[in-house]
Amino acid sequence: MTEASGRVVETARGRDLVLARSLALPIAEAWAYLTESELTEQWFGPWEGDARTGGAVRVRMRFEDHEPAIRIGIRLCEAPERLALEAESEVGGWKLDLALEAEGDDDALLVFTHHLEGDDPIGEIGPGWEYYLDLLVAATEGTERPGFDQYYPALREAYLAM
Repeated sequence: MTEASGRVVETARGRDLVLARSLALPIAEAWAYLTESELTEQWFGPWEGDARTGGAVRVRMRFEDHEPAIRIGIRLCEAPERLALEAESEVGGWKLDLALEAEGDDDALLVFTHHLEGDDPIGEIGPGWEYYLDLLVAATEGTERPGFDQYYPALREAYLAM
């Protein structure tokens, strides 16, 4: 059974959901999995648009029912270390930060932060990001993709208790 790896952190502006994944890739390759459409397609979805700071992309969420396309604004893009995104209000207006750190020459640590709003449904958000980040790990390692039912509703209560 999958366990909740995220944690909720109190901040000056509210609360953040923070998850981390170790990637068996050099930081430049890990960055490519976060920013190149043909690689993001393997774990989140392909995108098209203006992927620079201040731009916006349209992402087709490949692992959701009906593969919806959503607009994501690029608040900051500092290769190969930081990506700050804001999803359109139709999917929650989520503000996300992805930070990469080199761990030696061959590995990278991804720290994923979802800046929570007061009424964000953490019982769904937490398991969802666990799933997507594990899809990322599976894509980078060439292993079998996990099924969403391993995450939701299995991790719902653990996240509600945070």
